[in-house]
Amino acid sequence: MSVAVLAVDGMFDSGLSVMLDVLATADALRDDAEAGDQAFTVIPVAVGPTVRTGHGLVLATTPLTEITVPPDVLVMPAVGVKTPDRIVDVVRGHPALDWVAAGRGSGAALAAACSGTFFLAEAGVLDGLTATTSWWLGPAFRARYARVDLDERRTLIHDDRVTTAGAAFAHIDLALAIVQQHSPALADLVARYLLIGDRPSQAIFAVPSLLATADPTMTAFERWIRDHLAEPLPINSVAHAIGVSERTLQRTTAAVLGMSPVEFVQEIRLDQAIFLLRTTQQSVDTIASAVGYQNSATLRALIRRRRHTSTTEIRRGNALFGPGHRRGGRGARTGR
Repeated sequence: MSVAVLAVDGMFDSGLSVMLDVLATADALRDDAEAGDQAFTVIPVAVGPTVRTGHGLVLATTPLTEITVPPDVLVMPAVGVKTPDRIVDVVRGHPALDWVAAGRGSGAALAAACSGTFFLAEAGVLDGLTATTSWWLGPAFRARYARVDLDERRTLIHDDRVTTAGAAFAHIDLALAIVQQHSPALADLVARYLLIGDRPSQAIFAVPSLLATADPTMTAFERWIRDHLAEPLPINSVAHAIGVSERTLQRTTAAVLGMSPVEFVQEIRLDQAIFLLRTTQQSVDTIASAVGYQNSATLRALIRRRRHTSTTEIRRGNALFGPGHRRGGRGARTGR
């Protein structure tokens, strides 16, 4: 199986190295998994003979003009943690976009993680498909690529031979998905060797306050929710309080975040609840009340449905998210 990784100046170093390491491991373990004789061949390709990565490493690449046989899989690069505007500047009019579209037309499978998904979307190959991207890029992606059905809560999505993954280290999931499409048994073996775990959703890592900054109405909405978190929050009353109509609030929330106002309220409540579960010893009942739910059963059900985990599993993660730690946003205020 030939895998071409498109390299660009400033690309995320780990995205390339993860792809190389996972696929090299898969190649080394093929016999153990009885995965057939087809080797994994990974070729970094680029517009020219070299690129300079985000950390300044010079990478030798095969120019696109020298690729005479389309690869089986074409992987797009991520360009690091940059502002959405800078990411768009990188992908807009990039010389490789026509090659990406041609690869799609020739039947190559396509794959991308994080900001690499913008290359696929800019080339038009995601139109009409369901895709994901890094959670913090969701608003910008949705605004620019309206023809793509975006679900940034999911870590990995397959649709019509196109695989997209979430934030930067989801390159691990992306590489493993490429192996799995070749051999599920081999993918399982690689995951065991490399200690790759299951990450069914990236929603648990999202910071609602950061997402809300994409639009002033959303910023006001998010602030109001935070300030009245333990209270009932009828959407018509909240809309009136921040100076917009309920219809405007519904339309704006859908356009920016791809969810309803009620769902966004739930996201903020879950964000604060998970923070309290990780950083305090308060009971689940107390935390549920603090974030606006009448009982812990409602909170537990939402965590299972929206975060694909449980209160017990979240509390087990306290060693990683100890007291005083916060990913960001207004949820750090725990005095409610």
